[in-house]
Amino acid sequence: MNLIALTLLFGCSPFRQVGDHDKPVLKVFLLAGQSNMEGQGVVDLDHAEHYNGGRGILTRVLEDPDIAREFGHLRGDDGNWTKRDDVFVWYQPARGPLKAGPLSIGYAGYEGLHHFGPELALGWELGEHFDEPVLLIKTAWGGKSLMNDFRPPSSGGEVGPYYHQMLTEYAAAIAGFGERFPELAGCEAQLSGFIWFQGWNDMFTEGGLKAYSENLVNLVGDLSEHLSEPQLPFIVGQTGNADNEELWAAQEEATLWPAFLGRAGYVPTRLFLRKPEDSPNSGHGHHWFGNAESYLLIGQALGQGMVELTDPSESASRD
Repeated sequence: MNLIALTLLFGCSPFRQVGDHDKPVLKVFLLAGQSNMEGQGVVDLDHAEHYNGGRGILTRVLEDPDIAREFGHLRGDDGNWTKRDDVFVWYQPARGPLKAGPLSIGYAGYEGLHHFGPELALGWELGEHFDEPVLLIKTAWGGKSLMNDFRPPSSGGEVGPYYHQMLTEYAAAIAGFGERFPELAGCEAQLSGFIWFQGWNDMFTEGGLKAYSENLVNLVGDLSEHLSEPQLPFIVGQTGNADNEELWAAQEEATLWPAFLGRAGYVPTRLFLRKPEDSPNSGHGHHWFGNAESYLLIGQALGQGMVELTDPSESASRD
């Protein structure tokens, strides 16, 4: 009997059982950031004026044999977008209803199924690696700084409203996943990693760049304490579309803090930036020009970074 059939019969039970109550484990990953974590990759919009005739959209980039070899699994032979039965997404957009379901396209801040974010390729990497089911809890809002909006308690001053909102939405997902996803009912949620993809607005916030590294260290520390995960693994994605070495250095510096040794990783993304003329939103450099290949590669790199961080043998196998 295959895994899908077992899941239907026994809910969460096919997966490895650990913990005080011998419950099957659900691997939970918290994703946070601003608009690029929300998701700006364009799936199929090809208006000649507004989307550059569809250059760089997902349906087009998958026509490239090299890209299809790497990401062709995202679309079935019938032309429909693949939905994984072992990776789930919980995302409350800033506007509109909750988006919760199996990993596929559409978990972006826009209505419909025309956009996606890093979660798509990231979730695929995690799903391929872990035997346990995976839940991605995505908390992201456009135009938000770490200096003010996500400001953590340990940085002093007024705590950022989106620091609180991130924790509120995480708690809602943990409380509600069993009802939303009946196949996961009975699982024990295990927070297994934090993925941070943010930075653009701190370039334009007074004091944001100078304090970025310290604020990010404090964010991870406060988050780990609040969620009772003192060794919480975390990945920081470079804001590679920003062309700002001060920001990049601050992002990486936070992952090198001595207390984070062995549980932090920095993921470069600059090489994933594509030319505006080859992208659907040629004037949106702050959103990677909406290029689908960029978002696929970003998500894949973040996922691989988390896998290598939590499984050193995986890192060795890639060398």
